[in-house]
Amino acid sequence: MNKMSNFQSLIQSNKPVLIDFYAEWCGPCKMMSPILQETKATLGDSVSILKIDVDKNQALASQYQVRGVPTLMIFKDGKQLWRQSGVVQTNDLVKLLKQYV
Repeated sequence: MNKMSNFQSLIQSNKPVLIDFYAEWCGPCKMMSPILQETKATLGDSVSILKIDVDKNQALASQYQVRGVPTLMIFKDGKQLWRQSGVVQTNDLVKLLKQYV
């Protein structure tokens, strides 16, 4: 299965899927890692969190018009519900995701 169709099947989930478009060389992206871990620990299996390296997945980043990293998106049932670039704090992410659980 190619990455694009795999991604499409992942975002079709009936639970919220938080996507983190990131790059290895990006300082703010490194700051997001513990925030995402904390968010997952708080919400558990009610959400999925995926990290997508824009350098390794350029077609996907282009399709979703990711211009800067980190760019975070929330999908549910294949629909994009939210998007923001930059670091988002754990409390804000948890509050956002709880709206869609």
